[in-house]
Amino acid sequence: MLGPVILAASRSDKMRRFVSAAPGTKQVVARFIAGQSVDDVVPIVQELSDRGLEVTLDVVGEDITTVEQSYAARDAYLELIGRLKELGLGARAEMSVKLSMFGQSLENGHELALANVRPVVEAAAEIGTTVTLDAEDHTTLDSMFAIHEELRKSFPQTGCVIQAYLFRTEDDARRLAANGSRVRIVKGAYKEPASVAIQDKPEIDKAYVRIMKILMDGEGYPMIGSHDPRLISIGQELARRAGRKLDEYEFQMLYGIRSEEQNRLAAEGHRMRVYTAYGTDWYGYFMRRLAEKPANLLFFVRSILTKG
Repeated sequence: MLGPVILAASRSDKMRRFVSAAPGTKQVVARFIAGQSVDDVVPIVQELSDRGLEVTLDVVGEDITTVEQSYAARDAYLELIGRLKELGLGARAEMSVKLSMFGQSLENGHELALANVRPVVEAAAEIGTTVTLDAEDHTTLDSMFAIHEELRKSFPQTGCVIQAYLFRTEDDARRLAANGSRVRIVKGAYKEPASVAIQDKPEIDKAYVRIMKILMDGEGYPMIGSHDPRLISIGQELARRAGRKLDEYEFQMLYGIRSEEQNRLAAEGHRMRVYTAYGTDWYGYFMRRLAEKPANLLFFVRSILTKG
């Protein structure tokens, strides 16, 4: 089981230095990270939009330690929204934010994160788009859901993410589906103990299907975050059974993964959104991508060996 080992490495400063210095890292990181700056990512948003794809944008860098860094994260998103407004891309691109990046883990972090994310949500609404609150490890979720509920009082289109491997998630899905909010379901990419999360992959897949059904049968807008062909097919069938039109749910995949499948779903009329991350503090995000799929790790190791 390499996944837990890689997730543990994502918290190691020593491993961060090693991976950053590895000869093949730049090539592999470029597969998953769309660039380091707004100038890098905006042309990619335009190109994806021209292909009929929608985008959610993540400024990476959740491992902050100071209030000043949380303000910088807020300002980075505001800069991004400003650029999207200039180019008229608001209708095609939303934002995904991790509240840890907005100060959630600092002193008085709940209030700080809410204060930082609110102007981002307001600015997004002004250009005709919205924000989705990413799910992080289980200790942060009560705060995330409370902030989500507070934001939806003024901005009901604000979305959130739920993780299929957590035991709590079916109950969360029922509550959120009844509220009519935008909900992205993912399998989960954090190292969680057996006391709170399913550890067996086939059982996680079964939970994912149960949660998809709850969302499809509910009043909200489901966002199916998966690259698994079987789960995508099941999602399509559940949507059909629930009587949903093609614009009443969407699929989401990561930038750099299964691009042909993204194009195929868009060509069939599905809403297909590409989760596109950018920024200089890419390490934690990158390591979770390696942990999710052994093929990603093999690609990385092969790149190091051929570049060394």
